[in-house]
Amino acid sequence: MIGIIDYSLGNTGNLVNALKKLGYESVITKDKNVLSSCEAIILPGVGHFGYAMNIINTSGLKDMIIELSENKRLIGICLGMQLLFEHSEEGNAAGLGILKGRIARIDTDLTIPHLGWNTLTSNDQSLNGKDVYFIHSYKVSESEYTIAETDYNSNIPAIVKKENITGIQFHPEKSGETGLFILKNALEGSF
Repeated sequence: MIGIIDYSLGNTGNLVNALKKLGYESVITKDKNVLSSCEAIILPGVGHFGYAMNIINTSGLKDMIIELSENKRLIGICLGMQLLFEHSEEGNAAGLGILKGRIARIDTDLTIPHLGWNTLTSNDQSLNGKDVYFIHSYKVSESEYTIAETDYNSNIPAIVKKENITGIQFHPEKSGETGLFILKNALEGSF
């Protein structure tokens, strides 16, 4: 069972369908006991960093997510990835602090948000050259955890990994077979 953290800001319908295609059952919940029994947990996210952290803080989810990240596989997707870090310029807000680093606005003269398909660059040949679907205006400014990146006239960490924690900046559930492959590997800890 895969737990999807319910804080009302995720693309959960498409995520549930992607998990079904991979053969996983899932549950959308904020119940700590249910999430504790899951083999992996996903922190989805679509929206504004400051607003999302306000919901997480006021609903009491912050401590639970941090505690679960200590012994569960945790995957943050899009905004969910950004929330794993210490701070964001978007809303000038503190994040969960599970990973070291800051979130900054994408510095480019290209159209923002970074929207559409873009190619991954990675030393991992199973990721290198793969096209995935992005929609975001902010990025991890730098990360020692980067295992794949993309270029949008600015270097953008696309996948970060530290032990049992994986962050995915793009939407694997909208990235076809490549996205499903990446989501499966994140769930299995194969990167």
